[in-house]
Order: sequence, then structure tokens, then C-alpha cells
Amino acid sequence: MNVQNPEKLKPGEARCPGPSTRDLILRDGWEVPAELVTESYEFLGDEDIPYERYTSKDFFDLEMRKLWPKAWQWACREEVIPEVGDYNVYDIGPYSILVTRVAPDEIKAFVNSCLHRGTQLRPSASTGSVEHFRCPFHGWTWNLDGSLKEIPCRWDFPKVTDEEFRLPEVKVARWGGFVWINMDENAGPLEEWLEVLPKHFANWPLENRYTAVHVQKVLPANWKATQEAFAEAYHVLETHSQALYTASDANAQYDVFGERTSRFIHTVGIPSPHLEGPVSEEEILSRMRGGQGGMDIPEGGTARSVVADHLRSALSEAYGIDLTQTSPSELMDSIQYHLFPNTYLHSGVVLPLIYRFRPNGMDVNSTIFDILVLRPIPENGEAPEAAETHYLKPGESYTTTPGLDAGLAVVYDQDTGNLEMQQRAFQGASYGLGKQGETLGNYQEIRIRRMHKTLEKFLNA
Repeated sequence: MNVQNPEKLKPGEARCPGPSTRDLILRDGWEVPAELVTESYEFLGDEDIPYERYTSKDFFDLEMRKLWPKAWQWACREEVIPEVGDYNVYDIGPYSILVTRVAPDEIKAFVNSCLHRGTQLRPSASTGSVEHFRCPFHGWTWNLDGSLKEIPCRWDFPKVTDEEFRLPEVKVARWGGFVWINMDENAGPLEEWLEVLPKHFANWPLENRYTAVHVQKVLPANWKATQEAFAEAYHVLETHSQALYTASDANAQYDVFGERTSRFIHTVGIPSPHLEGPVSEEEILSRMRGGQGGMDIPEGGTARSVVADHLRSALSEAYGIDLTQTSPSELMDSIQYHLFPNTYLHSGVVLPLIYRFRPNGMDVNSTIFDILVLRPIPENGEAPEAAETHYLKPGESYTTTPGLDAGLAVVYDQDTGNLEMQQRAFQGASYGLGKQGETLGNYQEIRIRRMHKTLEKFLNA
């Protein structure tokens, strides 16, 4: 692969030779939303990112005090709490938040702690349905709206008033079918936090989807390192070499839209620029189909367009929706947005994925990783029941997850397979062994740098 001479360019200007992602998408010949072919890049510096950010307990504690209590983050899907009295407990580090539906179109969130002696009202990570919230220790009870309902032996608590002993609330907002919470009473609105996302997802409304798969696993690395493993296609060459014939990796597009939102677009059905020599469309088609036959490429056609046509028809029937006007890119490509601090949102149909990365309690070295597969709700409005969470044990393969595409499961095993070795190396560096920070690519790893720049702003506030 011939690479541009970066010495003749300003930092951040170098790109992989050949067609850009925008060129590839427009080459399909389909009309696409303007947002899909928008490019937005900014050079943000090239200093190393210190490894201690991934291992230091002091740095971790600073995040717990200055980041997580002030960041909007999704707690659950609305479909998890469809009826009045349904609740979901969202945990992040030392914080536990009780999210509940108090009326058909009203959701509230409370600090999950009894105002008597602090016991959690509902267990961490639990979901269920109740008529009220009753402390399992002494029986203090609150109504769904947070108002005080009952205190055993109330005669012994003359200082307790109904007004002062309402459950403390945290801010709640809804977007994309998700329930979002923010523990900061002075937080700005969610719409402001989302930056470009409402506009960019106007053509791909996530509220019109349901959870077909939800798998959760604890990963052996810091929460930042785990999500950074999904932030770029630079690792495809080594980690996912099986995809080089069908994934255009080195010329993926990277965009930064603000302090909190970024994106990459990784085209499918186009070979990697790393491959030497031409690759026939027949070879690409065979690999996209896993060696299955039954499809022919018309003269002048491409494997990408043939597979897109097949998927457009097959998925329209399978999902009960009309995809006839959906472009190959919107149908198949990995169009992935990052929302600071810990969420990835994919807008495509074939890859309708949501990722969330949370510190595992107060452990700086492990992360709770959630994957949601969001399928379109049929046009008749009858959404299938949301899938229950499938929990994987450490070391257990994603291929054991019910309903998860087998090829995608292998990719997740590969994506997470390097993390323990990376975290161990971080730890060695924290004791003075070797290089003390990671060196990022100016373009392909810009999303990682953007996240750290925004993190610094919170921690320095």
C-alpha cells in the first residue's frame, strides 16, 4: 500500500490513498442523507496519553467525583419499564439509581437509598415491578412518585416530615427509546448534551426499535481502554484479518462533531487497501456470503450492491418494514457514533448495535460491557417482547449468546481478547516499566483523543 508522505502535510492531514469513504458511499449511486456524507475533522494534538489514566486509583476516584455524577448516561430502554410500577436499577461506580415508571407517560429516577439508615431500596442491577418501594431492613416505604408512604413506629421519629423525606430525585430525560439520567441538579438539558445526534438520527429513529439481544460481560480492563478498542478500524488488519476482503478499514472515515460526539464510518463489501493487487467482485461476494453460492453479479455490478439488494428484500420481509429506499450504506455499513462518556450508537440496519461501558463498581481494572441489538419494530406496530439480559462469565465466548450473529460474536471475542494483556502492560508502566503512555494516530484514533480531551475538561473543572 502506498502511503502519502506525512512530512509534506500538516499533522492530521494525511489520509490513506485511494477513494474516501464519502467517495465509496456516493459510488453506490443511491441518494443518502446529507449527514452521512458530511466530514468533520479537527487536529487535537499529538501528545501521548498517560497509561496511569487507566490504572491510577486517584485518577479513577477523580472520575467518580467529577465525571459520572455530572454526565448524561442511559440507564435502560423504555421498553424495560413499560407499565406503571416497573423499575430498573442502574449502577455506576458507587452510585445506584432507581428508575421507575410512575404514570403511563412519566418516568422518575431516585437515589436508591432508604432515608432511614441508607439501605438500598431495590437490589443493584435488578428489574421488576412493585406497588411501592419498601426498605427490606426496617420497612420504611415510599410511593412510586417518591413521596413518603409509611414509617413503622412513626411516633419515634418526630423530626421526620413528609415534605423533607421524599426520595431524592435525579434528572431524567428520554431520547431514542432510552431513559437517560444525570445526578447533577444543575445539569443542562439532554438535548444540549446530545449535540448532533438528534439531527443525524432523524432518519434512523432508535425509538422505533426493540431489544432483540442484550448481552453483558465484565471485561478485564479499565472502562476507557475497553471502549477505545471499538473506536477505530485501525485494528482490523491485525485483530480481524478475516475481514480484509470485505471491510475497507484503512480508509474508514472519522468525524468529530463537538466535545461529546464523534463518528466513524466503516464500509462493508469493499476490500481493504492493505491487500496487494486487485480483488475480484466474485471473491468479495463469496466471502461476504461465507462461501455460499446462489448469487450472480451482473456485468458492471458489485458484490456490495448484490448483497445489499438481497438484504433489502430479505430483511424487509423478516422485520415487517419497507427498506426499498434504504441505501447500501445505511443498510450494511458500520456507522458508529460515540456519545461521551460511555455510549456507542450504530445507525445501520444490519449492524443495529448499542454499546455501553461502565466501571465495574470501584474496580479501576474492570468494566461492565453491555451490547444491545436493536431490531426495527414492524410497521404494524407490534414489537416483539424485549430480550432479557444474557450474562456471560469471564472467559466465556460471545458465541454462546442466544440470538447473536455467530460471525459478529467471533468479532467480539477478538475485540475483547487483547484487553487483559493491554491492562497488564498499563499496570507495569505505572510502576516505571517501559514507555509511559500510548501514542495515537492523528486521524484514525482521533475519537480516542477527543474523549480524553473532554474527560480532562470535567476533571479540571
